[in-house]
Amino acid sequence: MKEKNVDKLAKIIWDYHHMNQQVKKADCIFALGSHDVRVAERATDLFLQGYAPYLVFSGGVGILTKDVFNKPEAEVFTDIAISRGVPRDKIIIENKATNTGENIRFTKQLLKEKGFDFNSFILVQKPYMERRAHATFKKIWPEKDFIVTSPQISFEDYLSGEIPREKIINILVGDLQRIKEYSTLGFQISQDIPALVWDAYNKLIEAGYTKHLIKI
Repeated sequence: MKEKNVDKLAKIIWDYHHMNQQVKKADCIFALGSHDVRVAERATDLFLQGYAPYLVFSGGVGILTKDVFNKPEAEVFTDIAISRGVPRDKIIIENKATNTGENIRFTKQLLKEKGFDFNSFILVQKPYMERRAHATFKKIWPEKDFIVTSPQISFEDYLSGEIPREKIINILVGDLQRIKEYSTLGFQISQDIPALVWDAYNKLIEAGYTKHLIKI
């Protein structure tokens, strides 16, 4: 399949993954671990703009970061935030989680242990993981108010960045599969996937973008 056709299909899935929610003030900014440090930068920017008085960074060593960072994702993110002016005492670190569910469950437990009772959150994730972060948080912590956001970057600019294009498209595809399958496993709330989006998914599978799929 030609590259431009692959990109067109991937863009359909990219757009679906976006929640397009309006950022509003909250009790806490909650950045989920990632191999993409722009997540930390987005969370830091929101803190410095006054959207919340606390920052939580959650992430241990995951599949996508074990060969990228030399320490847990949350600690890498914390270094970025401090270097940009966030006070250390405003940052809460959860450095054991290895997936989205653990990000939320482990952070929920950590905040309870530390005596924090935040009622509203701004979740920050990669652009193509907004919807999965939303679905997972809604399942695990439904009583809390939250919105999801991500680094403000276009699909075209994201593909031309430091993260390899092939890797991004494989993850886009894999995360759409997880949105479908994880709801049946009880990990996330169920979400409708439009036919156009699922068709794009199947065409990319046929084109060989299968490296980030889970076995079902």
